[in-house]
This record gives sequence, C-alpha cells and structure tokens, in this order.
Amino acid sequence: MTVAVEEIKSLLRFYQALGFGDLPITVSPAGKAAPAEDMQQGDAEVIMGVLPADQTGDKDDQLRGLRDYIGDCQRCKLSKQRKCIVFGSGNAGARLMFIGEAPGKEEDLQGLPFVGDAGMLLTRLIEKMGLKRDDVYIANIIKCRPPVNRDPEEEEVAACRGFIEKQIAIIRPTVIMTLGRIALQSLMNSPDLKITAARGHFLDYKGIPVMPTFHPAYLLRNPRDKMLTWSDAQKVLARLGLSAGVKK
Repeated sequence: MTVAVEEIKSLLRFYQALGFGDLPITVSPAGKAAPAEDMQQGDAEVIMGVLPADQTGDKDDQLRGLRDYIGDCQRCKLSKQRKCIVFGSGNAGARLMFIGEAPGKEEDLQGLPFVGDAGMLLTRLIEKMGLKRDDVYIANIIKCRPPVNRDPEEEEVAACRGFIEKQIAIIRPTVIMTLGRIALQSLMNSPDLKITAARGHFLDYKGIPVMPTFHPAYLLRNPRDKMLTWSDAQKVLARLGLSAGVKK
C-alpha cells in the first residue's frame, strides 16, 4: 500500500509540474472510476509528449516533475543491475540538445550523462562550437546502463522512449544532434537508418531538425572521422545562426 501511495504522489507531482489543474482521468456514466487500462492509456499519452497547446510551465519544474515520475524505475530488466538512473543534465531552455544511446560505466556511477572518456570528447566538441555544457542539454535514449555496455534491447528502448520524448517536448530545442546509430534509429523510430548515410543531413523529428552524427565513443576508436563530426556540428551552428566560438 505504501508503494502505491508514493507512486500516486509522484504522478500528482508530475501532472502539477506539467501545468495540469485536473487529472486526465475519465469517469464512467455510472460514477465508477474508469478501468485501469484506460487510466494507464491516459498516463501513457502524457508521458509520450501530449501537452496542452498553451503549455507555459517552467521547464526546470517540468523536468523535475518528470524525474519524480520516473522514480526508482523498475519498468525493464536494466533496473536490476544499474547503480544510478541517468536522467539528463544541462540547460532546460537549451536551443541545442544532444541525445546519446545509453549510460556507460562512469555515467552509471555518477548519475550524469557523458562523463567518461567519450563525454570528455563531447565536451571538447561543445566548446569548439563556442558553447559550454551548461548551454546545452544532454540525455540518452535509455536511462540505465545495459550490462557491459551492450546495445539496448527493443523492449528496453520501448520502456524508456516516452521519457526522452517528454524531455524533448519540455525543452523544445531548436536543433537536436543524435550521437551514434542507436540514438538515431531509436529517436526516428526507424531501425533501417544507417549512421554513415544519414550523418551530415538534417532529418525531422516533430518539426525539430535532427542532425545525426557519430557517437564520441566511436570517434575515440576512429579519430579520422572527427572532421566529419565537426562538419556536422558546423551545419548545426549555421542552423542556429551561430559561428564557432561566437555565442548569441
């Protein structure tokens, strides 16, 4: 019973942060609560990014509400071995959002995205673009580390997909950069997309331009492709109306 009460409290805090005055729960004509599956469907729609058209709530509060809603997530088997849920970090009002695949060892230990060797390389890219990590928002498709950094499985991505979609809906970045094949395929919901063919070309996610590029971990193994990623970053800067080393 205590667990159920805490889950209800988390859900209420989440809806409040999103600006809802009333819960989106229907009641049957007989005055009985709607079936559980209907309530789950309403909840799922909110998680998947359905916001009121005039949503104007504070973005930091909304992100905190979403994190509260996730709670001590047990929605997939990755929860059994993880140390930390890696929600995301950065500027809730960022114009540029980076989306990777999943936390690695260091991220799992610290609870922050991209803090290992690959994260250091991403930080250097951000700084070369004339920005700081505090200027952008960084998150992953899934929030828990897969064992030995294996690729996330389909059901694991499905369990987390609503959360990254909600983060995007809250932040509403001007441009998204996906890092690596899995982030690209998962966000675009297209398993046939190839990173080598898609990178360097803007795609569209719900009206937001998406620039696919290589994952920093790949670049650590293949440094010759760093120039390709820099070319992708320059296209993003142009879309943002910025020049490398110059912030607006």
